[in-house]
Amino acid sequence: MRDLLPEWVAVEVAGEADYTAELLPDEAAALSVRAVSNRRREFTAGRSCARRALARLGVHGKPLVPSEHRAPVWPQGTTGSITHTAGYCAAAVALSTDVRAVGIDAERRTILPQNVRPAICLPEELAWCARRPDEDWWPAVHFSAKEVVYKLWSPIMGTWLDFMDARLTIDVVRQEFEAEILPEKLAKEPGAPKLFRGRFHAAPDLVRSAGVVIA
Repeated sequence: MRDLLPEWVAVEVAGEADYTAELLPDEAAALSVRAVSNRRREFTAGRSCARRALARLGVHGKPLVPSEHRAPVWPQGTTGSITHTAGYCAAAVALSTDVRAVGIDAERRTILPQNVRPAICLPEELAWCARRPDEDWWPAVHFSAKEVVYKLWSPIMGTWLDFMDARLTIDVVRQEFEAEILPEKLAKEPGAPKLFRGRFHAAPDLVRSAGVVIA
């Protein structure tokens, strides 16, 4: 994830020890006693990475409890993002004086079922993917990039952004994307950003995406 973000964003990727690290009391209390093992491991690794990233910014010992929407509540003066998928977890954090929002996402590079794709991609995005018939994993890139767009939108606007509310343009060579928020959504959200930009990398087994909104 480090390669996709500016150098002044603190990034940490989980190692095996992070999945069994010790949580702070408030974090442990926020994790349901009914949480299954995988959920506990992901939650723990995310918090461990995030606190390590925060420490690089001079912020120490602050718990990261989830909001009502399950996103972490970041310490005052900071903003960030956590992502986890099978076998991978990372956190990215920055100072609020530098950025309004940070978004990261990681997904296994899978071929999404045909009946799932229309819930993620607009018709023109599906058409773009169809023109790359030998690379049937591009809908997964759209999914990951749109997850990043939501993570950038949410802390700024405080509202929901659907997959269908943003139109992606992907630059395959530069491994960059632009997300244009559709006019119908902007009409309901006065003052919302119209465009988000980010970068992505598609490895044989993992898709990673990231972006920032500068303060």
